[in-house]
Amino acid sequence: MSETTSTTRGAAEPDYDKLLRANLERVFNERDADKRATALAELFVEEPVMYEPTEVVHGRQAISTVAGNLLDQFGPTFRFTPVGRAVGHHGLGSLTWQAGPEGGPVAVTGTDVAEIMDGRIVRLWVLLNPPAA
Repeated sequence: MSETTSTTRGAAEPDYDKLLRANLERVFNERDADKRATALAELFVEEPVMYEPTEVVHGRQAISTVAGNLLDQFGPTFRFTPVGRAVGHHGLGSLTWQAGPEGGPVAVTGTDVAEIMDGRIVRLWVLLNPPAA
């Protein structure tokens, strides 16, 4: 560490892995809208924003709608699965994932990047990897 670099100890870091895995499992893999709404209330701030490649989504209800529509679109066995552990520091975390039918081929891969404040997701960026050639 150089003389001009210092460290600051602030609030404890959130458990990035637990939070981002819960987002995949309890929001984006949850087919029951009421359970998904409960998870969103626990995991996200009151007015979160989600940035997808094609749109910006505002609010818990809108995020729930996106998640439900994805699950409906891709069928009853479609699931998001984490790849490795989430990493993060200073309120920014990321988790790599893959998705497809359970037991089937991987249809899409990507990374969720989240801004986290007081243990809850404030903003979520969904980054999709280009299809394999």
